[in-house]
Amino acid sequence: MSLYNPSRDQARQFLFDAWSKFKQKLALSDLEKIAIEVIQMHPEYHTVLDAPERYMGQQYFPEMGETNPFLHLSLHLSVIEQISINQPTGIAQIYNQLRQQHHDAHLAYHDLIDCLAETIWQAQRNNAPLDSAHYLNLLRQKQL
Repeated sequence: MSLYNPSRDQARQFLFDAWSKFKQKLALSDLEKIAIEVIQMHPEYHTVLDAPERYMGQQYFPEMGETNPFLHLSLHLSVIEQISINQPTGIAQIYNQLRQQHHDAHLAYHDLIDCLAETIWQAQRNNAPLDSAHYLNLLRQKQL
C-alpha cells in the first residue's frame, strides 16, 4: 500500500484490518492505534467495519444524504496528522482554540474535517492543487 496515496480499497482495507486486529486483541501499529481511537468515536460505523465483504466496494452518494464512513474516518486521520505536524502552519493552534470553544475534541475535529472536505471539493472542482490558504481561512471562520 502506498503510504501517501492509497487506493480507495487500500484505505478501506487498512480500516477493516485495524478494527479486526483490535477486536482480536492483536498488536497494533501506531497508525492503527490512532485509527482505533477514531473508530471508537464513531460506534455508528462499527457494523460496517465488521462486514468487509459487504462494504469493501460499497458506493456512497452524498447527494442522496449518504455519509461515506471510510471517507469520514480517513478525514479524521488526515486532520489528526495535520495537527500533529502543524501543517498547514497554524492548524494546531486553531484546533486547540476550537477544542476549547466546543469543550470537545471530537467537535473540533469535525470543524476541521468540514473545512478540509470543502477545500478538497474546491480543488477537485477547479482541477487545482489543495489551497492551504483557503483551508486556513475556512478554519479561522469557525473560530468565535
